[in-house]
Formats: sequence, C-alpha cells, structure tokens
Amino acid sequence: MTAPSQTAAPSRLADLLPGVVAATSFAISNVLSKIVLADGADVLTISVFRGVVGVVLVAAWLKIGTPPVPHTPRARWISLGLGVIFAGVVYGLFAAFARVSVPVAILSYFVYPLITGLLGVLFGLERITWRGALAALAAFAGLALMIRANPEDIALAGVAFAFASALCRTAILLITRATLQDADPQLTTWYTLLGSTAVLGLAALVTLNWQGPHSVGGWAALAVVGLGTTISVLALFISIKRIGPFRTALIMFLEPLLSTVFSAPVLGEIITPVQALGGAVMLAALVSFQLRR
Repeated sequence: MTAPSQTAAPSRLADLLPGVVAATSFAISNVLSKIVLADGADVLTISVFRGVVGVVLVAAWLKIGTPPVPHTPRARWISLGLGVIFAGVVYGLFAAFARVSVPVAILSYFVYPLITGLLGVLFGLERITWRGALAALAAFAGLALMIRANPEDIALAGVAFAFASALCRTAILLITRATLQDADPQLTTWYTLLGSTAVLGLAALVTLNWQGPHSVGGWAALAVVGLGTTISVLALFISIKRIGPFRTALIMFLEPLLSTVFSAPVLGEIITPVQALGGAVMLAALVSFQLRR
C-alpha cells in the first residue's frame, strides 16, 4: 500500500525540477543583466546578443542530441509567433532593469502569475481550488514583503515596461498550454528563439543601434546572460507541458526570491530580516500549493 506514495514523491519532484531550473537561471541572468547595463550596453544590444547566443546554442544542441519529434506546420508557425511575443518579454524586462532596481522590476513583472491563473480559469485551461487561489495570493504577498515594495522607489516607465513584459509572458504560458501540449519543447524553444531574435535583430538594423559593454567583464556577463536565458526558456516550456501554466507560474516565484538573494553580494543589496520573512512566506505558499494540487 505504501509503494505508490513512495514513487509519487520522486515523480512530483521531477515534475517540479524544470520550473526550478528556469527560475534559477532567469534570476542569475537578471542580476548579470544589470551589470551589463551598468557597463555601458543598451537594452536592444543585450536583447539581440542574448538571442543570437540562444539560437547558436540550441542549433548545436539539436544537431548533436537526440533528434526531436518534428513540429507540424501549425505548431511551427505558433512557435514562431511565440517568438514575436517573447521578444516583448526580453526587451521589456531589460528596459525595466535599466530604469529601476532589479527587485522593483521583478515585483512589477511578477503580476503575471496571478494574471495567468485568472485567464487560465476564464479560458478553461486550468481548474484552481480556493486553496490554490489563497496560495497564489500568499505567495505574492510574501514576495511584496520580501523586496519591500515602496512607491517612492518606483519609476513609472520601469513599471510600465515590466508590466508589458508580464502580459507577454502570460500570453506565452497560455498559448503554449492551449496549442503546443503535444509539441516537442526542444523545437518549440528553437522556433521561439528564432522568432524573437529575428524581430529584435530587425529592430537593431532599422534603428542602427549597437552599444555593447565597455569591459571584458561586461562581455563575459553578457555571454552568461545569453546562455542562462536559453536554458531558462527550454526549462520553462518543459515545465508548462508537465504541470501546466498556473503551477509553472507559481514555481517561478522563486525567480524574484533568487534575484534578490543574488543581488545582495553582486549588486550590493542587503537582505533585511523583513525580506527574509517575506521569502519564507512565499516559499511556504508555493510548497502548500504543490502538496495540495
């Protein structure tokens, strides 16, 4: 009678792992992006470079790895369309980092899990219990407490960019769940990165804009940003396929927590006891939701 429960726990952890990987990799990229911006690079240059690195890495991976299941023409076009939306996610978030601190930008951006859950229920993609809804609200409240959201710290332009990025992220989560459940996440990642890089590259050509970092350290950080976001996107698609968009969005609350933690030693931000309490509340809410799903 105990065998099913003993095997269920490892299986549940395996389902959650892609989301944790995505959140961690995104958090590292968030902090390093701020370093690249401080080193003189502009938002569009970071966005294009990240995309080019991603396209090269995924192309190499597809070449040497196990051949993925081909997309149908419909799935291919949908994935390319997601790339156009993902370009908005990337540019909007980098633009927010350029205008406000990483914690403020991430808090503004992280309205998307609640939007995802609400729209998922509205469109019939998810069924959320009242416990799940309370867990989502508790997680957001813990996040707000952790980063000490303060109206005086918020620049309206930065918040606007972060919110626009959040709306794009929500669209990707829901469209992927509704249309690409049977599609190979490797190819979904490839077409999405291809589409987003094409859009951002075209914008760079039209504006004749290219401002890279000034130092070797800045270029190294930019290279890691490109690698980290590529890993994050792939892990995100895998997570959506395994556990759905709303639960994936809840796990991604780890991203702002880790962004704040990593910002302390790298960007000089100090985590106070109040922030630590907020992080604990958020993680407890996430664990509670996963145990009750």
